[in-house]
Amino acid sequence: MKASLRWMNVIGPSSMRSRSTSFIGLGRMGHEMAYNLFSKQFAHANESQFVVCDAIPESAQRFCSNFVKQYPGANINIAKTPEEATRASQTIITMLPSSPQILSVYHDGIIPTLRKLPADQAESTFCIDSTTLDVDVARSVAKGVAEARSQMVDAPVSGGVTGAKAATLAFLVGGTVTGFKQAQPILALMGQRIIHCGPSGAGLAAKICNNLILGVQQMVVGEAMLLGTKLGLDPAVLSSVISSSTGNCWSISVNNPVPHALPEKSPPCERDYEGGFATALMLKDMGLASNVAALAGCPVPLGQAAETLYAQMVEERPELAQKDFSSVYKFLKQVMEEGKTIKA
Repeated sequence: MKASLRWMNVIGPSSMRSRSTSFIGLGRMGHEMAYNLFSKQFAHANESQFVVCDAIPESAQRFCSNFVKQYPGANINIAKTPEEATRASQTIITMLPSSPQILSVYHDGIIPTLRKLPADQAESTFCIDSTTLDVDVARSVAKGVAEARSQMVDAPVSGGVTGAKAATLAFLVGGTVTGFKQAQPILALMGQRIIHCGPSGAGLAAKICNNLILGVQQMVVGEAMLLGTKLGLDPAVLSSVISSSTGNCWSISVNNPVPHALPEKSPPCERDYEGGFATALMLKDMGLASNVAALAGCPVPLGQAAETLYAQMVEERPELAQKDFSSVYKFLKQVMEEGKTIKA
């Protein structure tokens, strides 16, 4: 079977659509998730068809080129728009930066296309969104998909780029029980834990709470590691002590911000903070937490303080915006060396 790598021009019959999966959004997370999903689907059924779509055409082209090199028999296509991706596939997965992109892709692309499909094709379409975004936006999009006669779940992830690459992500699913059961076998190809958190938007609420903790956690780990090294402690020794004590957490034992602190691991700090969860995205998530907390009348003083510091970091060191958010250690270290102060 000759490898297929082409831009989509026409959409095939419904029989082809039923065995096709579209993945929209090939950023750091989406790229790894799509690669794991497609490779395992192809191994299970080599007649499977795959479609990718990204706002940056070169990203989609690069993904396809790499994929067919590894899987020469794969039938993979590039959709130029979300509309094409929707017409092509019964299963549609989105992994985008945040709320504005989701609103554009769904309200301007996917949902109008679903409304134009024959009833049987619309009713068999299943959408999974793994973007971390505003809960109200997620519910609005899910409502629009349902009104177009299709099903949808929100399934944001925990585990970062490392987890996406290793297919060890945790998916926090919001939606109906039926939707959750339908999503399980798909998500299992990209992760290890699939948790039903409740109705539409519940997965996002859980993810926002998780990232509220993570954003604060990574920051205080950076502070502690900086203080320890300033007091003369070896970073590897300090990390070992904390990892064996009550301060242990993911940010110290997996995403440690200090080079050589985890001799047997390779966190982003070993690559100049490349290849992780971008600081700009963490700032976005902290903002989501602050906004939803304000609406709920719930105090989050540590979260707001962390959001302020991430904002200051991005403003003063814009080159760190796309670096892993553990680079907050690098920012704090520079502040210390320059004798500056941090905005409270």
